[in-house]
Amino acid sequence: MSETPATPASAAASATTADGKTPVDFWFDPLCPWAWMTSRWVLEVEKVRDIEVRWHLMSLAVLNENKLDELPEEYREMLRTSAWGPVRVVIAAQQEHGAEVLGRLYTALGTRFHNQGEGPTKEAVAGALKEVGLPETLLDHWDSTPYEAELRASHQEGIDKVGQDVGTPVIAVPGADGEQIAFFGPVVTPAPKGEAAARLWDGTLLVASTPGFYEIKRTRTQGPIFD
Repeated sequence: MSETPATPASAAASATTADGKTPVDFWFDPLCPWAWMTSRWVLEVEKVRDIEVRWHLMSLAVLNENKLDELPEEYREMLRTSAWGPVRVVIAAQQEHGAEVLGRLYTALGTRFHNQGEGPTKEAVAGALKEVGLPETLLDHWDSTPYEAELRASHQEGIDKVGQDVGTPVIAVPGADGEQIAFFGPVVTPAPKGEAAARLWDGTLLVASTPGFYEIKRTRTQGPIFD
């Protein structure tokens, strides 16, 4: 997994990284199971295509805070009880220990939240911090953090690339003209591997880079399959 320190993607639309690879900026909220599946796919792509993933944080809590009255009660309750704590801890980890910890921490969190069924609990976050060698004191940020402005700025950078009507994940890559191509998703389950992952990547870039492309979507018939 790439651990290159993330720079603001708005200042990082160059065609290659220092290692000569194509930078792929990926915004995630560890709470989202669909973002988790997409992130595992992108890491598979990293094995078979010359790309380097750079991780950024976004927040479903921030995304939905001004439209809570439009959401189902169950989703509002989830945002209230489960959405803020993890992203506060993650932004604190980034600010205090460097952006290079984001990839490892996201993997540890997502594995516990989704694959192991622990959910976005404080105990699961504590276990993930320990697993990647980060101090448990980062849990002090669970209920509030002095890094809220940084959290919101990271979220806004990602969502500005695709608009307010989508969620996480957001992916951005450099386009042929030097401008970034950004898109939500793709939502896929289970995460393809090997050449299947590469084909989906190639096709996604082809569609997203087509002038005038707006949306492609179909009805989802099953929940995420964690394997």
